[in-house]
Amino acid sequence: MPVRQLSEATVNRIAAGEVVERPASVVKELVENALDAGATRIEVATDGGGRRFIRVIDDGDGMTCRDLELAVERHATSKLDDEDLLAIRTLGFRGEALPSIGAVGRLTITTRHKSEPHAWELSVEGGVKAPIKPAALDHGTRVELRDLFYATPARLKFLKTDRTEAEAVRDVVRRLAMSRPNVAFTLTGEDRAPVTWAAALPGAPGQLARLADILGGEFRANAVEIRAGREGMMIEGFAALPTFTRANTLGQYLFVNGRPVRDKVLLGALRGAYSDYLPRDRHPVVALFITQDPREVDVNVHPAKTEVRFRDAGLVRSLLVGSLKEALGREGRRAATTGGTATIAAFRPASSSRWDWRQSPAQPVIRGNVVGFAEAAQAAFQVGEPMADARANMVEPAPELLDRPLGAARAQIHETYIVAQTRDGLVVVDQHAAHERLVYERMKNAIDRSGVARQILLIPEIVELDEADVERLLTRADELARYGLILEAFGPGAVAVRETPSMLGEIDVRGMVSDLAQHMAEWDEALPLERRLLHVSATMACHGSVRAGRRLKPEEMNALLREMEATPNSGQCNHGRPTYVELKLADIERLFGRK
Repeated sequence: MPVRQLSEATVNRIAAGEVVERPASVVKELVENALDAGATRIEVATDGGGRRFIRVIDDGDGMTCRDLELAVERHATSKLDDEDLLAIRTLGFRGEALPSIGAVGRLTITTRHKSEPHAWELSVEGGVKAPIKPAALDHGTRVELRDLFYATPARLKFLKTDRTEAEAVRDVVRRLAMSRPNVAFTLTGEDRAPVTWAAALPGAPGQLARLADILGGEFRANAVEIRAGREGMMIEGFAALPTFTRANTLGQYLFVNGRPVRDKVLLGALRGAYSDYLPRDRHPVVALFITQDPREVDVNVHPAKTEVRFRDAGLVRSLLVGSLKEALGREGRRAATTGGTATIAAFRPASSSRWDWRQSPAQPVIRGNVVGFAEAAQAAFQVGEPMADARANMVEPAPELLDRPLGAARAQIHETYIVAQTRDGLVVVDQHAAHERLVYERMKNAIDRSGVARQILLIPEIVELDEADVERLLTRADELARYGLILEAFGPGAVAVRETPSMLGEIDVRGMVSDLAQHMAEWDEALPLERRLLHVSATMACHGSVRAGRRLKPEEMNALLREMEATPNSGQCNHGRPTYVELKLADIERLFGRK
Protein backbone atom coordinates (compact mmCIF):
# COMPACT_ATOMS: atom_id res chain seq x y z
CA MET A 1 0.00 0.00 0.00
CA PRO A 2 1.55 3.34 -1.00
CA VAL A 3 2.22 6.13 1.50
CA ARG A 4 -0.35 8.91 1.33
CA GLN A 5 -1.17 12.08 3.22
CA LEU A 6 -4.19 11.83 5.52
CA SER A 7 -6.97 14.36 5.15
CA GLU A 8 -7.32 17.18 7.64
CA ALA A 9 -10.61 15.73 8.95
CA THR A 10 -9.01 12.31 9.54
CA VAL A 11 -6.03 13.88 11.29
CA ASN A 12 -8.35 15.82 13.59
CA ARG A 13 -10.33 12.70 14.44
CA ILE A 14 -7.14 10.79 15.27
CA ALA A 15 -6.07 13.64 17.53
CA ALA A 16 -9.54 13.65 19.07
CA GLY A 17 -9.15 9.98 19.90
CA GLU A 18 -6.14 10.87 22.04
CA VAL A 19 -7.71 13.85 23.80
CA VAL A 20 -11.44 13.08 23.89
CA GLU A 21 -12.00 9.66 25.41
CA ARG A 22 -15.41 10.39 26.95
CA PRO A 23 -17.57 13.38 27.97
CA ALA A 24 -15.50 13.87 31.13
CA SER A 25 -12.45 14.48 28.90
CA VAL A 26 -14.27 17.35 27.19
CA VAL A 27 -15.30 18.89 30.51
CA LYS A 28 -11.74 18.62 31.80
CA GLU A 29 -10.27 20.44 28.79
CA LEU A 30 -12.90 23.19 28.81
CA VAL A 31 -12.70 23.84 32.56
CA GLU A 32 -8.90 23.93 32.41
CA ASN A 33 -9.14 26.51 29.61
CA ALA A 34 -11.46 28.57 31.80
CA LEU A 35 -9.04 28.42 34.73
CA ASP A 36 -6.13 29.41 32.51
CA ALA A 37 -8.23 32.38 31.34
CA GLY A 38 -8.40 33.65 34.93
CA ALA A 39 -12.01 32.71 35.66
CA THR A 40 -13.36 33.25 39.17
CA ARG A 41 -16.71 31.56 38.48
CA ILE A 42 -17.30 28.46 36.33
CA GLU A 43 -20.62 26.76 35.54
CA VAL A 44 -20.77 23.25 34.09
CA ALA A 45 -24.00 21.70 32.78
CA THR A 46 -24.50 18.31 31.10
CA ASP A 47 -27.30 16.23 29.64
CA GLY A 48 -27.17 12.50 28.99
CA GLY A 49 -23.97 12.29 31.02
CA GLY A 50 -22.43 14.74 28.53
CA ARG A 51 -23.24 12.59 25.53
CA ARG A 52 -26.06 14.87 24.33
CA PHE A 53 -25.00 18.23 25.72
CA ILE A 54 -22.14 19.92 27.58
CA ARG A 55 -21.95 23.61 28.47
CA VAL A 56 -19.15 25.43 30.30
CA ILE A 57 -19.52 29.11 31.15
CA ASP A 58 -16.79 31.22 32.76
CA ASP A 59 -16.14 34.85 33.60
CA GLY A 60 -12.53 34.79 32.42
CA ASP A 61 -10.72 37.11 30.02
CA GLY A 62 -12.48 35.86 26.90
CA MET A 63 -11.05 36.00 23.35
CA THR A 64 -10.88 38.53 20.59
CA CYS A 65 -12.31 37.76 17.17
CA ARG A 66 -8.88 36.87 15.80
CA ASP A 67 -8.06 34.65 18.79
CA LEU A 68 -11.37 32.84 18.42
CA GLU A 69 -10.67 32.03 14.80
CA LEU A 70 -7.26 30.56 15.68
CA ALA A 71 -8.47 28.73 18.78
CA VAL A 72 -10.08 25.93 16.74
CA GLU A 73 -7.00 25.39 14.57
CA ARG A 74 -4.63 22.55 15.43
CA HIS A 75 -1.41 23.44 17.26
CA ALA A 76 -2.64 26.95 18.08
CA THR A 77 -2.41 27.91 21.75
CA SER A 78 -2.30 30.87 24.10
CA LYS A 79 -0.63 28.84 26.82
CA LEU A 80 3.01 29.30 25.73
CA ASP A 81 4.83 32.63 25.72
CA ASP A 82 7.60 31.17 23.54
CA GLU A 83 8.67 27.79 22.15
CA ASP A 84 10.04 26.52 25.49
CA LEU A 85 8.11 23.30 26.14
CA LEU A 86 9.91 22.83 29.46
CA ALA A 87 8.33 25.88 31.07
CA ILE A 88 4.65 24.91 31.16
CA ARG A 89 2.91 27.16 33.67
CA THR A 90 -0.68 26.50 32.58
CA LEU A 91 -3.05 23.56 32.75
CA GLY A 92 -3.14 23.04 28.98
CA PHE A 93 -0.81 23.86 26.14
CA ARG A 94 -1.08 21.31 23.32
CA GLY A 95 -3.49 23.41 21.27
CA GLU A 96 -5.47 20.34 20.25
CA ALA A 97 -8.43 20.34 22.65
CA LEU A 98 -10.87 22.64 20.83
CA PRO A 99 -10.20 21.37 17.27
CA SER A 100 -10.37 17.78 18.54
CA ILE A 101 -13.68 18.44 20.27
CA GLY A 102 -15.03 20.17 17.19
CA ALA A 103 -14.01 17.20 15.06
CA VAL A 104 -16.29 14.76 16.88
CA GLY A 105 -19.27 16.92 17.87
CA ARG A 106 -21.24 20.10 17.25
CA LEU A 107 -19.20 22.82 18.98
CA THR A 108 -20.26 26.42 19.56
CA ILE A 109 -18.00 28.99 21.23
CA THR A 110 -19.29 32.40 22.29
CA THR A 111 -16.75 34.78 23.82
CA ARG A 112 -16.10 38.41 24.52
CA HIS A 113 -12.84 40.14 25.36
CA LYS A 114 -12.93 43.43 27.22
CA SER A 115 -11.29 45.17 24.26
CA GLU A 116 -14.11 44.13 21.90
CA PRO A 117 -17.37 46.11 21.48
CA HIS A 118 -19.42 42.90 21.52
CA ALA A 119 -19.10 39.12 21.67
CA TRP A 120 -18.30 36.74 18.82
CA GLU A 121 -19.59 33.26 18.07
CA LEU A 122 -17.98 30.42 16.14
CA SER A 123 -19.44 27.00 15.32
CA VAL A 124 -17.61 23.83 14.31
CA GLU A 125 -19.46 20.67 13.24
CA GLY A 126 -17.52 17.51 12.45
CA GLY A 127 -14.37 19.57 11.92
CA VAL A 128 -16.02 22.05 9.53
CA LYS A 129 -15.92 25.68 10.65
CA ALA A 130 -18.73 28.12 10.09
CA PRO A 131 -18.08 31.84 9.60
CA ILE A 132 -17.64 33.90 12.76
CA LYS A 133 -20.59 36.11 13.58
CA PRO A 134 -21.45 38.73 16.22
CA ALA A 135 -23.21 37.49 19.37
CA ALA A 136 -24.53 38.68 22.70
CA LEU A 137 -22.50 37.96 25.87
CA ASP A 138 -21.58 40.24 28.73
CA HIS A 139 -18.06 38.92 29.27
CA GLY A 140 -16.07 35.70 29.48
CA THR A 141 -16.69 32.58 27.40
CA ARG A 142 -19.50 30.11 26.85
CA VAL A 143 -18.69 26.79 25.17
CA GLU A 144 -21.46 24.38 24.17
CA LEU A 145 -21.06 20.91 22.71
CA ARG A 146 -23.95 18.85 21.36
CA ASP A 147 -24.09 15.29 20.06
CA LEU A 148 -20.64 14.16 21.14
CA PHE A 149 -19.16 11.55 18.76
CA TYR A 150 -21.91 12.06 16.17
CA ALA A 151 -19.12 12.30 13.59
CA THR A 152 -17.52 9.08 14.87
CA PRO A 153 -20.51 6.93 15.87
CA ALA A 154 -18.31 3.89 16.53
CA ARG A 155 -16.97 5.68 19.60
CA LEU A 156 -20.46 5.83 21.12
CA LYS A 157 -20.43 2.07 21.61
CA PHE A 158 -17.57 2.42 24.08
CA LEU A 159 -19.38 4.91 26.32
CA LYS A 160 -21.02 3.61 29.47
CA THR A 161 -24.44 4.48 30.89
CA ASP A 162 -25.47 8.10 31.24
CA ARG A 163 -25.22 7.82 35.02
CA THR A 164 -21.68 6.45 34.86
CA GLU A 165 -20.54 9.13 32.42
CA ALA A 166 -22.18 11.82 34.59
CA GLU A 167 -20.29 10.51 37.61
CA ALA A 168 -17.02 10.73 35.65
CA VAL A 169 -17.84 14.36 34.82
CA ARG A 170 -18.56 15.03 38.47
CA ASP A 171 -15.22 13.53 39.51
CA VAL A 172 -13.35 15.73 37.02
CA VAL A 173 -15.07 18.89 38.29
CA ARG A 174 -14.49 17.86 41.91
CA ARG A 175 -10.76 17.46 41.35
CA LEU A 176 -10.41 20.79 39.56
CA ALA A 177 -12.50 22.49 42.25
CA MET A 178 -10.11 21.12 44.89
CA SER A 179 -7.14 22.61 43.08
CA ARG A 180 -8.68 26.10 42.92
CA PRO A 181 -10.57 26.90 46.14
CA ASN A 182 -10.60 30.60 45.16
CA VAL A 183 -12.85 29.81 42.16
CA ALA A 184 -16.59 29.21 42.52
CA PHE A 185 -17.93 26.12 40.71
CA THR A 186 -21.49 25.12 39.83
CA LEU A 187 -22.32 21.69 38.43
CA THR A 188 -25.76 20.84 37.06
CA GLY A 189 -27.15 17.83 35.23
CA GLU A 190 -30.38 16.14 34.37
CA ASP A 191 -29.83 13.44 37.00
CA ARG A 192 -28.99 15.62 40.01
CA ALA A 193 -29.76 18.87 41.76
CA PRO A 194 -27.31 21.71 41.12
CA VAL A 195 -24.19 21.62 43.27
CA THR A 196 -22.35 24.85 44.05
CA TRP A 197 -18.98 25.22 45.73
CA ALA A 198 -18.55 28.85 46.75
CA ALA A 199 -15.17 30.52 46.47
CA ALA A 200 -13.14 30.06 49.66
CA LEU A 201 -10.72 32.30 51.47
CA PRO A 202 -7.02 32.06 50.59
CA GLY A 203 -4.64 29.93 52.61
CA ALA A 204 -4.96 26.62 54.43
CA PRO A 205 -8.33 27.40 56.12
CA GLY A 206 -9.94 28.15 52.78
CA GLN A 207 -8.39 25.08 51.22
CA LEU A 208 -9.70 22.88 54.02
CA ALA A 209 -13.14 24.46 53.70
CA ARG A 210 -13.26 23.59 49.99
CA LEU A 211 -12.06 20.03 50.69
CA ALA A 212 -14.73 19.65 53.38
CA ASP A 213 -17.40 20.85 50.95
CA ILE A 214 -16.35 18.14 48.49
CA LEU A 215 -15.13 15.28 50.69
CA GLY A 216 -17.52 15.84 53.58
CA GLY A 217 -17.38 17.05 57.16
CA GLU A 218 -15.79 13.81 58.38
CA PHE A 219 -12.67 14.57 56.35
CA ARG A 220 -12.41 18.02 57.92
CA ALA A 221 -12.74 16.55 61.42
CA ASN A 222 -10.02 13.96 60.76
CA ALA A 223 -7.69 16.01 58.54
CA VAL A 224 -4.07 16.71 59.42
CA GLU A 225 -2.37 19.66 57.75
CA ILE A 226 0.67 18.83 55.60
CA ARG A 227 3.23 21.51 54.79
CA ALA A 228 6.87 20.90 53.91
CA GLY A 229 9.42 22.17 51.43
CA ARG A 230 12.91 21.40 50.22
CA GLU A 231 15.10 22.34 47.25
CA GLY A 232 12.46 24.43 45.55
CA MET A 233 9.66 21.90 46.03
CA MET A 234 6.65 22.53 48.28
CA ILE A 235 4.03 20.04 49.46
CA GLU A 236 0.83 21.38 51.02
CA GLY A 237 -2.59 19.98 51.73
CA PHE A 238 -4.35 17.69 54.15
CA ALA A 239 -4.23 13.98 54.97
CA ALA A 240 -6.74 12.03 57.02
CA LEU A 241 -5.84 10.23 60.22
CA PRO A 242 -5.10 6.51 59.75
CA THR A 243 -8.41 5.63 61.41
CA PHE A 244 -10.29 7.37 58.58
CA THR A 245 -9.70 5.22 55.51
CA ARG A 246 -11.36 3.71 52.45
CA ALA A 247 -11.37 0.31 50.82
CA ASN A 248 -9.94 1.75 47.57
CA THR A 249 -7.64 4.52 46.36
CA LEU A 250 -10.43 6.75 45.03
CA GLY A 251 -10.03 9.03 48.04
CA GLN A 252 -6.50 10.03 47.05
CA TYR A 253 -6.36 13.40 45.28
CA LEU A 254 -2.92 14.47 44.08
CA PHE A 255 -2.01 17.67 42.27
CA VAL A 256 1.22 18.84 40.64
CA ASN A 257 1.42 22.57 39.91
CA GLY A 258 -2.37 22.70 40.14
CA ARG A 259 -2.88 19.80 37.74
CA PRO A 260 -4.80 16.70 38.95
CA VAL A 261 -2.63 13.61 38.36
CA ARG A 262 -2.53 9.87 39.06
CA ASP A 263 1.21 9.32 39.32
CA LYS A 264 2.83 6.01 40.29
CA VAL A 265 5.65 7.70 42.21
CA LEU A 266 3.21 9.68 44.34
CA LEU A 267 0.84 6.75 44.93
CA GLY A 268 3.79 4.56 45.96
CA ALA A 269 5.01 7.23 48.35
CA LEU A 270 1.56 7.38 49.95
CA ARG A 271 1.59 3.64 50.56
CA GLY A 272 5.03 3.89 52.10
CA ALA A 273 4.09 6.79 54.38
CA TYR A 274 1.02 4.95 55.73
CA SER A 275 2.62 1.50 55.85
CA ASP A 276 3.14 1.92 59.61
CA TYR A 277 -0.55 2.47 60.20
CA LEU A 278 -2.81 0.68 57.74
CA PRO A 279 -3.49 -2.91 56.73
CA ARG A 280 -3.06 -3.68 53.05
CA ASP A 281 -6.78 -3.65 52.30
CA ARG A 282 -7.29 -0.09 53.55
CA HIS A 283 -6.18 3.12 51.87
CA PRO A 284 -5.68 6.67 53.17
CA VAL A 285 -7.74 9.70 52.17
CA VAL A 286 -5.54 12.64 51.16
CA ALA A 287 -5.58 15.84 49.13
CA LEU A 288 -1.99 16.96 48.50
CA PHE A 289 -0.69 19.77 46.31
CA ILE A 290 2.89 19.71 45.02
CA THR A 291 4.43 22.88 43.65
CA GLN A 292 7.70 22.71 41.74
CA ASP A 293 9.61 24.57 39.07
CA PRO A 294 7.90 23.56 35.79
CA ARG A 295 11.31 22.70 34.36
CA GLU A 296 11.67 19.94 36.97
CA VAL A 297 8.54 18.07 35.95
CA ASP A 298 7.43 16.84 32.51
CA VAL A 299 3.66 17.15 32.05
CA ASN A 300 3.80 16.10 28.38
CA VAL A 301 3.82 12.36 29.14
CA HIS A 302 0.15 11.59 28.51
CA PRO A 303 -2.26 13.20 26.00
CA ALA A 304 -4.81 13.75 28.76
CA LYS A 305 -2.05 15.16 31.01
CA THR A 306 -3.00 12.82 33.88
CA GLU A 307 0.54 11.51 34.33
CA VAL A 308 3.77 13.39 34.96
CA ARG A 309 7.45 12.56 35.08
CA PHE A 310 9.68 14.11 37.74
CA ARG A 311 13.31 14.88 37.06
CA ASP A 312 14.18 13.98 40.67
CA ALA A 313 11.63 11.35 41.68
CA GLY A 314 13.67 10.45 44.76
CA LEU A 315 13.31 13.98 46.14
CA VAL A 316 9.56 13.92 45.57
CA ARG A 317 9.17 10.57 47.29
CA SER A 318 11.36 11.40 50.30
CA LEU A 319 9.70 14.78 50.87
CA LEU A 320 6.21 13.32 50.58
CA VAL A 321 6.91 10.37 52.87
CA GLY A 322 8.77 12.52 55.39
CA SER A 323 6.11 15.22 55.58
CA LEU A 324 3.29 12.69 55.98
CA LYS A 325 5.10 10.72 58.69
CA GLU A 326 5.97 13.90 60.57
CA ALA A 327 2.38 15.12 60.49
CA LEU A 328 0.87 11.75 61.41
CA GLY A 329 3.37 11.35 64.23
CA ARG A 330 2.51 14.83 65.49
CA GLU A 331 -1.21 14.00 65.54
CA GLY A 332 -0.82 10.32 66.41
CA ARG A 333 -2.54 10.62 69.80
CA ARG A 334 -5.55 12.35 68.33
CA ALA A 335 -8.52 10.04 68.21
CA ALA A 336 -10.43 9.98 64.96
CA THR A 337 -13.86 11.48 65.41
CA THR A 338 -15.30 8.62 63.41
CA GLY A 339 -14.81 6.37 66.43
CA GLY A 340 -16.84 8.52 68.77
CA THR A 341 -19.39 9.40 66.09
CA ALA A 342 -19.95 5.77 65.20
CA THR A 343 -20.33 4.89 68.87
CA ILE A 344 -22.98 7.55 69.42
CA ALA A 345 -24.74 6.58 66.18
CA ALA A 346 -24.96 2.98 67.37
CA PHE A 347 -27.15 4.08 70.26
CA ARG A 348 -29.59 6.05 68.13
CA PRO A 349 -32.87 4.19 67.68
CA ALA A 350 -34.06 3.09 64.27
CA SER A 351 -36.75 5.56 63.25
CA SER A 352 -39.37 3.01 62.26
CA SER A 353 -38.58 0.27 64.76
CA ARG A 354 -40.99 -0.50 67.59
CA TRP A 355 -41.01 -3.07 70.35
CA ASP A 356 -44.06 -5.00 71.45
CA TRP A 357 -43.25 -4.98 75.19
CA ARG A 358 -45.95 -7.59 75.87
CA GLN A 359 -43.72 -10.25 74.33
CA SER A 360 -40.94 -12.12 76.08
CA PRO A 361 -37.71 -10.12 76.27
CA ALA A 362 -35.81 -13.06 74.88
CA GLN A 363 -37.92 -13.06 71.69
CA PRO A 364 -39.22 -9.56 70.99
CA VAL A 365 -41.59 -8.94 68.12
CA ILE A 366 -40.36 -6.11 65.90
CA ARG A 367 -42.66 -4.10 63.66
CA GLY A 368 -40.94 -2.23 60.83
CA ASN A 369 -37.20 -2.31 60.23
CA VAL A 370 -34.60 -4.34 62.06
CA VAL A 371 -34.30 -3.25 65.67
CA GLY A 372 -31.66 -0.63 66.44
CA PHE A 373 -28.86 -0.94 68.98
CA ALA A 374 -30.69 1.35 71.38
CA GLU A 375 -33.74 -0.90 71.49
CA ALA A 376 -31.62 -4.02 71.83
CA ALA A 377 -29.81 -2.43 74.77
CA GLN A 378 -33.11 -2.17 76.63
CA ALA A 379 -33.12 -5.97 76.97
CA ALA A 380 -30.43 -5.55 79.63
CA PHE A 381 -33.14 -4.29 81.97
CA GLN A 382 -35.19 -7.48 81.55
CA VAL A 383 -34.79 -10.61 83.62
CA GLY A 384 -32.42 -13.04 81.91
CA GLU A 385 -28.94 -14.46 81.85
CA PRO A 386 -26.08 -11.99 81.12
CA MET A 387 -24.46 -12.35 77.73
CA ALA A 388 -20.91 -11.89 79.09
CA ASP A 389 -19.00 -11.14 82.26
CA ALA A 390 -19.48 -7.40 82.57
CA ARG A 391 -17.86 -7.04 86.00
CA ALA A 392 -15.49 -4.10 86.17
CA ASN A 393 -12.46 -3.36 88.29
CA MET A 394 -13.48 -0.04 89.78
CA VAL A 395 -10.77 2.53 90.45
CA GLU A 396 -11.14 5.85 92.24
CA PRO A 397 -10.15 8.70 89.89
CA ALA A 398 -6.96 10.60 90.54
CA PRO A 399 -8.02 14.29 90.32
CA GLU A 400 -4.67 15.44 88.95
CA LEU A 401 -5.02 13.02 86.03
CA LEU A 402 -8.43 14.21 84.84
CA ASP A 403 -6.84 17.01 82.83
CA ARG A 404 -4.48 14.66 81.00
CA PRO A 405 -5.40 13.93 77.35
CA LEU A 406 -6.45 10.34 78.13
CA GLY A 407 -7.67 11.07 81.64
CA ALA A 408 -7.62 8.88 84.75
CA ALA A 409 -8.31 5.14 84.64
CA ARG A 410 -11.62 4.26 86.28
CA ALA A 411 -12.29 0.65 85.34
CA GLN A 412 -11.32 -2.36 83.31
CA ILE A 413 -14.26 -4.04 81.56
CA HIS A 414 -14.25 -7.63 80.31
CA GLU A 415 -10.53 -7.68 81.11
CA THR A 416 -10.00 -6.10 77.68
CA TYR A 417 -11.07 -2.45 77.76
CA ILE A 418 -9.88 0.36 80.00
CA VAL A 419 -12.41 3.10 80.79
CA ALA A 420 -10.84 6.44 81.68
CA GLN A 421 -12.49 9.68 82.77
CA THR A 422 -11.42 13.05 81.41
CA ARG A 423 -12.56 16.49 82.54
CA ASP A 424 -15.15 16.69 79.72
CA GLY A 425 -15.87 13.08 78.75
CA LEU A 426 -14.61 9.54 78.83
CA VAL A 427 -12.12 7.42 76.90
CA VAL A 428 -12.37 3.69 76.14
CA VAL A 429 -9.01 2.03 75.39
CA ASP A 430 -8.40 -1.35 73.78
CA GLN A 431 -5.52 -2.51 75.97
CA HIS A 432 -4.11 -5.00 73.45
CA ALA A 433 -4.22 -2.61 70.48
CA ALA A 434 -2.69 0.21 72.54
CA HIS A 435 0.13 -1.88 73.99
CA GLU A 436 0.84 -3.35 70.56
CA ARG A 437 1.58 0.14 69.20
CA LEU A 438 3.72 1.00 72.23
CA VAL A 439 5.86 -2.14 71.85
CA TYR A 440 6.18 -1.48 68.13
CA GLU A 441 7.45 2.07 68.67
CA ARG A 442 9.89 0.88 71.36
CA MET A 443 11.25 -1.71 68.98
CA LYS A 444 11.76 0.82 66.20
CA ASN A 445 13.53 3.20 68.57
CA ALA A 446 15.77 0.42 69.83
CA ILE A 447 16.78 -0.46 66.26
CA ASP A 448 17.64 3.18 65.53
CA ARG A 449 19.77 3.44 68.68
CA SER A 450 21.72 0.25 69.28
CA GLY A 451 19.61 -2.72 68.30
CA VAL A 452 17.06 -4.80 70.16
CA ALA A 453 18.33 -6.48 73.31
CA ARG A 454 18.00 -10.28 73.28
CA GLN A 455 17.29 -12.90 75.90
CA ILE A 456 18.72 -16.41 75.57
CA LEU A 457 16.27 -19.25 75.95
CA LEU A 458 17.40 -21.92 78.39
CA ILE A 459 15.97 -24.55 76.07
CA PRO A 460 15.78 -23.62 72.37
CA GLU A 461 12.25 -23.63 71.00
CA ILE A 462 11.83 -26.03 68.07
CA VAL A 463 9.21 -24.83 65.60
CA GLU A 464 8.06 -27.20 62.88
CA LEU A 465 7.13 -25.55 59.60
CA ASP A 466 6.74 -26.23 55.93
CA GLU A 467 10.12 -26.53 54.16
CA ALA A 468 9.37 -23.46 52.05
CA ASP A 469 8.61 -21.43 55.19
CA VAL A 470 11.85 -22.63 56.79
CA GLU A 471 13.80 -21.50 53.74
CA ARG A 472 12.18 -18.06 53.84
CA LEU A 473 13.02 -17.61 57.52
CA LEU A 474 16.63 -18.68 57.09
CA THR A 475 17.03 -16.39 54.08
CA ARG A 476 15.92 -13.46 56.24
CA ALA A 477 17.81 -14.58 59.35
CA ASP A 478 20.07 -11.51 59.33
CA GLU A 479 17.07 -9.17 59.20
CA LEU A 480 15.37 -11.04 62.03
CA ALA A 481 18.55 -10.86 64.11
CA ARG A 482 18.33 -7.06 64.04
CA TYR A 483 15.11 -7.46 66.00
CA GLY A 484 16.55 -9.84 68.55
CA LEU A 485 15.23 -13.08 67.03
CA ILE A 486 18.01 -15.64 66.55
CA LEU A 487 17.07 -18.85 64.79
CA GLU A 488 18.85 -21.58 62.84
CA ALA A 489 17.97 -24.63 60.80
CA PHE A 490 16.90 -27.75 62.68
CA GLY A 491 16.43 -30.38 60.04
CA PRO A 492 14.54 -29.99 56.75
CA GLY A 493 11.21 -28.90 58.24
CA ALA A 494 11.97 -27.02 61.46
CA VAL A 495 13.90 -24.11 62.96
CA ALA A 496 15.43 -23.75 66.40
CA VAL A 497 14.80 -20.40 68.10
CA ARG A 498 17.66 -19.66 70.50
CA GLU A 499 17.11 -15.99 71.40
CA THR A 500 14.09 -13.68 71.44
CA PRO A 501 13.68 -9.90 71.95
CA SER A 502 13.87 -9.23 75.67
CA MET A 503 11.31 -6.41 75.54
CA LEU A 504 8.62 -8.92 74.51
CA GLY A 505 8.99 -10.95 77.72
CA GLU A 506 7.29 -14.32 77.71
CA ILE A 507 5.73 -14.90 74.31
CA ASP A 508 4.29 -17.64 72.17
CA VAL A 509 7.44 -18.32 70.13
CA ARG A 510 5.77 -20.89 67.90
CA GLY A 511 2.91 -18.56 67.01
CA MET A 512 5.21 -15.60 66.33
CA VAL A 513 7.60 -17.55 64.09
CA SER A 514 4.68 -19.11 62.22
CA ASP A 515 3.13 -15.68 61.61
CA LEU A 516 6.45 -14.28 60.41
CA ALA A 517 6.80 -17.11 57.91
CA GLN A 518 3.30 -16.50 56.59
CA HIS A 519 3.94 -12.78 56.16
CA MET A 520 7.21 -13.43 54.34
CA ALA A 521 5.38 -15.63 51.86
CA GLU A 522 3.38 -12.56 50.79
CA TRP A 523 6.35 -10.22 50.44
CA ASP A 524 7.27 -8.92 47.03
CA GLU A 525 10.99 -9.35 46.35
CA ALA A 526 11.05 -5.70 45.33
CA LEU A 527 9.75 -4.63 48.74
CA PRO A 528 12.34 -2.28 50.31
CA LEU A 529 14.31 -3.54 53.30
CA GLU A 530 12.80 -0.84 55.52
CA ARG A 531 9.27 -2.00 54.71
CA ARG A 532 10.22 -5.63 55.38
CA LEU A 533 11.69 -4.74 58.76
CA LEU A 534 8.57 -2.80 59.67
CA HIS A 535 6.48 -5.88 58.92
CA VAL A 536 8.74 -7.95 61.16
CA SER A 537 8.56 -5.51 64.05
CA ALA A 538 4.79 -5.16 63.73
CA THR A 539 4.33 -8.93 63.91
CA MET A 540 6.63 -9.22 66.92
CA ALA A 541 4.90 -6.34 68.68
CA CYS A 542 1.54 -8.04 68.24
CA HIS A 543 2.81 -11.17 70.01
CA GLY A 544 4.61 -9.23 72.73
CA SER A 545 1.80 -6.95 73.81
CA VAL A 546 -0.69 -7.20 76.64
CA ARG A 547 -3.33 -9.65 75.51
CA ALA A 548 -7.05 -9.19 75.84
CA GLY A 549 -8.32 -11.06 78.89
CA ARG A 550 -5.52 -10.03 81.21
CA ARG A 551 -6.64 -8.26 84.37
CA LEU A 552 -4.67 -5.06 84.96
CA LYS A 553 -4.00 -3.27 88.22
CA PRO A 554 -5.02 0.41 88.54
CA GLU A 555 -1.41 1.56 88.38
CA GLU A 556 -0.84 -0.55 85.25
CA MET A 557 -3.82 1.00 83.52
CA ASN A 558 -2.70 4.54 84.31
CA ALA A 559 0.85 3.72 83.28
CA LEU A 560 -0.46 2.51 79.92
CA LEU A 561 -2.43 5.73 79.45
CA ARG A 562 0.57 7.89 80.30
CA GLU A 563 2.83 5.99 77.91
CA MET A 564 0.24 6.36 75.14
CA GLU A 565 0.28 10.13 75.69
CA ALA A 566 4.07 10.16 75.32
CA THR A 567 4.28 7.85 72.30
CA PRO A 568 3.86 9.03 68.70
CA ASN A 569 1.21 7.31 66.57
CA SER A 570 -0.50 5.82 69.63
CA GLY A 571 -3.95 6.60 68.25
CA GLN A 572 -4.00 3.42 66.19
CA CYS A 573 -2.43 -0.04 66.34
CA ASN A 574 -0.10 -1.55 63.75
CA HIS A 575 -3.08 -2.90 61.80
CA GLY A 576 -4.81 0.46 61.43
CA ARG A 577 -7.45 -0.10 64.11
CA PRO A 578 -8.10 2.69 66.64
CA THR A 579 -6.54 2.13 70.04
CA TYR A 580 -9.11 4.27 71.84
CA VAL A 581 -12.42 6.04 71.34
CA GLU A 582 -13.20 9.34 73.02
CA LEU A 583 -16.77 10.37 73.88
CA LYS A 584 -17.42 13.96 74.89
CA LEU A 585 -19.77 14.58 77.77
CA ALA A 586 -21.95 16.79 75.57
CA ASP A 587 -22.49 13.90 73.14
CA ILE A 588 -23.41 11.54 75.97
CA GLU A 589 -25.85 14.08 77.40
CA ARG A 590 -27.52 14.47 74.02
CA LEU A 591 -27.77 10.70 73.82
CA PHE A 592 -29.85 10.65 77.00
CA GLY A 593 -31.86 13.72 76.03
CA ARG A 594 -30.29 15.93 78.69
CA LYS A 595 -29.45 18.60 76.10
